[in-house]
Amino acid sequence: MKLIKLTSAYKQFTAGLLVLSLAACGSLDLNPLADGSSETWNSNAEEIEMSLNGLYKDAFWPEDSDEWTDDFIYRDAMTPITGATITGETDFVKSWWVNTYKAIARANTVIESVDRAAAKLTPDQINRYKADARFSRACFYSRLLSHYGNIIYTEKMLNIEEALALKQIDSAIVLKNIYADFDSAALYLKKTYGANELKRPSSGAALAMKARIALQMRDYATARDAALLCMNQNVYKLHPSFSDLFISKTKNSQESIFALPRSIALKVTFGDCQNFVSRNAGGWAAKDPSWDLFCSFLCKDGLPIDESPLFNPRKPFDNRDPRCAATIVPFGTAHLGFVFEPHPDSLKVLQTSNNSRVENKDTRSIAQYASFNGLLFKKGIDGDWLLNSWQMEADKIIIRYADVLLMYAEAKIELNEIDQTVLDAINQVRARAYGVAYTNVAAYPAVVTTDPANLRSIVRIERRMEFAQEGTRYADIIRWRIAGKVLNLPNYGMLDPADLRTKVVAPGLWFFPETPQIDENGTADFLPMYTAGLIKQVAIRKFDETRQYLWPIPSTEVLASGLTQNDNY
Repeated sequence: MKLIKLTSAYKQFTAGLLVLSLAACGSLDLNPLADGSSETWNSNAEEIEMSLNGLYKDAFWPEDSDEWTDDFIYRDAMTPITGATITGETDFVKSWWVNTYKAIARANTVIESVDRAAAKLTPDQINRYKADARFSRACFYSRLLSHYGNIIYTEKMLNIEEALALKQIDSAIVLKNIYADFDSAALYLKKTYGANELKRPSSGAALAMKARIALQMRDYATARDAALLCMNQNVYKLHPSFSDLFISKTKNSQESIFALPRSIALKVTFGDCQNFVSRNAGGWAAKDPSWDLFCSFLCKDGLPIDESPLFNPRKPFDNRDPRCAATIVPFGTAHLGFVFEPHPDSLKVLQTSNNSRVENKDTRSIAQYASFNGLLFKKGIDGDWLLNSWQMEADKIIIRYADVLLMYAEAKIELNEIDQTVLDAINQVRARAYGVAYTNVAAYPAVVTTDPANLRSIVRIERRMEFAQEGTRYADIIRWRIAGKVLNLPNYGMLDPADLRTKVVAPGLWFFPETPQIDENGTADFLPMYTAGLIKQVAIRKFDETRQYLWPIPSTEVLASGLTQNDNY
């Protein structure tokens, strides 16, 4: 894993920043006396490395939220994306734009100013420093391009007036420039770092991130080639245990291609823990996996739940792909010190620490705001959260090797270049979930089909099972152009306790009254159960296909700089 060591970065100097929204502010002190001057900073290796460290602030690396997808339920709440209320005034629309351009300005400053230290640096140092900054710049522009589409591009340090004069340019040109930055980074960055070296982005990270933006822009040939080059470095491999990869104690996994460290001591943490923790353990159980996600996990025969004879809707965790129980807490199992059981008649449960029976706050019969659909996330959640004042410090994984394998497979499928390497890439990911070698095809449901339509469905469902709760689902449903379908379906949950007992529990229909039909993308159809009065709608999701495949340009930028707004905003 290529981690950026957390150090105190130099104070941001204002001169040269491309922060378009500052046009609406008052007078600016472009060179505060307490800050470094853009005329003299980056004059030696120490200052350059401090500048580079500043590119890896957490605020500069936001992730797509699973709350924006069909994998998630947050009681009856909607987001601006799942409620179709997103506008140029939406908070994250503005903050992502502004923070990303701030980060780009810092990267541009490093690239342009590093030569002033040439007399004190070796040519290799100069190349690596520039490559580091170009890697970050390419990642930042990739985020803007994939989300906003119609963006401004510059590789220069600019003053406010110059920044305001910039106009949007063709996305094909932006993508070409992104590729050039990633290629340069891959050429000059190290493949690996020694135990005592400051770990920075690697050449493999540049190739992996290039593959990601190429795939998102549906440039499948470039995605294929970049992913293959990353694979052929033979630097990365899948972590032995899928479950252990995401917990706080796992550091420097060989699967993590690019990640940012978290540290409670340095106050760089994820702080929304209680929403994901069971109520018995002191959490709120408010942000939970959707039934849509739960039903997308295949059975152990490799078939979806509506086709597999192994699926029992009364015992929905039995005979499922191991990632199901690794991602979602199975009923009747110990979790964070308590046996988890959302059954309306389970008024007491076992507290495992002292083997006593206690009030069950994870059933809605006791706690009104217990999980609305009976599910809890398990992936990445461990007891350390409870010991650290509801903070966690597991690595923030930006991209990992499993993603490279599945991106390679997807690109090859879309190019109709189906061969054994496609099957091997998918099977490596799937076999790891079963804890076996992918060549041991009798020990797991290995993929053997070469039919393009079947493989497209397989790789989409594989991604959903593999990357749940990792921030990739939103990009997937946007790239596949299925957001208009999956986000215009309701979020369903259990009936209220009294009705649940009479209509589901008493007739022996707990947990799922019926087995829903699953489509080629792994999406379940709950409408028959709802029509029969056996489940209820918790929230009505909406997605406007006429505009939402891109975000709007922030209104402040449109008004202040005369930028062209995206269609239908």
